[in-house]
Amino acid sequence: MCLWISPFGLERFTSLTQRCVLRLAAITLVLIGPLSGCQRASTTSEADARPRVLTTFTVLGDLAGTVAGDRLQVDSIVRPGAEIHGYQPTPSDIERASGADLIVENGLGLELWARRFTAAAGDVPSVTLTDGIEPLMISEDVYSGKPNPHAWMSPQRAMTYVDRLVEAFTRLDPEGASTFEANAQAYKKQLRQLDDELREILETIPDQRRLLVSCEGALSYLASDYGLDEAYLWPVNAESQVTPKRMARLISTVKDRQVPAVFCESTVNDQPQREVAAASGARFGGTFYVDSLSAPDGPAPTLLDLLRHNVELIRQGLCPDGSTS
Repeated sequence: MCLWISPFGLERFTSLTQRCVLRLAAITLVLIGPLSGCQRASTTSEADARPRVLTTFTVLGDLAGTVAGDRLQVDSIVRPGAEIHGYQPTPSDIERASGADLIVENGLGLELWARRFTAAAGDVPSVTLTDGIEPLMISEDVYSGKPNPHAWMSPQRAMTYVDRLVEAFTRLDPEGASTFEANAQAYKKQLRQLDDELREILETIPDQRRLLVSCEGALSYLASDYGLDEAYLWPVNAESQVTPKRMARLISTVKDRQVPAVFCESTVNDQPQREVAAASGARFGGTFYVDSLSAPDGPAPTLLDLLRHNVELIRQGLCPDGSTS
């Protein structure tokens, strides 16, 4: 079993440990700064004098890199395949952030660690990409009334992410404003085309099969955009809350709706969902990418690829025989 700590309980369970880590990192940086700071700055300047942007996770890194083009350096704190909800920054993460000119985060409660992280990194500006987005609210369990943070799973809402990036990058590098705007407009055109493409694919799924069953409620925005019902084992990455009662309820739902396939996300343990599949007669339909991109040679190296991959899995899983009736 994977050890998972609920994002909304993170402060309670890890605050003491994390404060110790952050304090140790800060002390280490102070001690080594006089010895290595000048040399590191000089090397960085000679190698690449562009402003440095650090995103909290890989999906935002892809968006930021697309808008930035060649004018900015863009890197992600959390690497591909890693879980972001309960991520705990390392001293090396904090050191990287201390040399950044801008930190990009999602918001909506996704990276609760980011606030402590940015405080430890020093006076580094940050931008929250979900500012201006009306979130979908979680309606069950202890998370009832809290926002679902996975808004990038909607191509329409991802356009707001792009707008926030243009604003932040223009403040960081005013001379690059026209480049950022041009890149943003080109990318938003791709998002609009993708929105039409995904809608056309998902409209072929018959009404009685339009139930998307995943481990986490991470595809709520996609389901909302394209008229799918949704069922899951936990609403927001709370794998520890998978109880026999929850599993029995989901198994019953899958049987009642005769759902042909169930799915799970790449950054969590899929074993409970495989048990749901076995007990309900459904098949395990594959792995969604949501909180992380894949490796460059994988099926989801960019957000556009990620969304296409997920929707194609849904189509194959819910229409396994190619039937649309």
